[in-house]
Amino acid sequence: MKLRHGWPLVLLAVLLVAVPILEVWLLVQVGQNLGLLPTVLILLAEAIVGFLLMRHEGARAWKALNEAFTKGKVPTGELADAALILVGGVLLMLPGFLTDVIGFLFLLRWTRPLARKMIAFFVARRINRLGIPVMRARLDRENLIPGETVESPPANGQQPEGPMIIAGEIEEPSQQAGPDEPRR
Repeated sequence: MKLRHGWPLVLLAVLLVAVPILEVWLLVQVGQNLGLLPTVLILLAEAIVGFLLMRHEGARAWKALNEAFTKGKVPTGELADAALILVGGVLLMLPGFLTDVIGFLFLLRWTRPLARKMIAFFVARRINRLGIPVMRARLDRENLIPGETVESPPANGQQPEGPMIIAGEIEEPSQQAGPDEPRR
């Protein structure tokens, strides 16, 4: 049987078997060194902290997502954060120490950007290996519309954050004002 680009599926199957075995082994080791009751209390405390942290960070991610939509931004980072928070919270509620470490990596505000970059790196490598075409912006000189930019200060006097949104109309060249005519 030849696996063609199927190694992620094999890796997932191996992880589904290996991670629980490693978790049980770690639980036994910690239980033998600390005792049953302290081990159970640590796992319970991690689950509670994970739940509370997921609620707190989830609320922050939701607020950031709404702000991005309000400002007209594409919320790629905000969506990634929300997904990582959800997965991290679920991993922290599962019993085990290895999943807790990964869960905290996804949940904590200062480690989440690192997790996002690592995942983006592996996804980009996979996309590149599969040969999936990636959209790239390019200047279409055949459909270029000549014009000029006129800046007007915002009504509240503050500079807007994020990308600038330009509102206006496109006029045909015959309708544009000449040098002596006032512009509309």
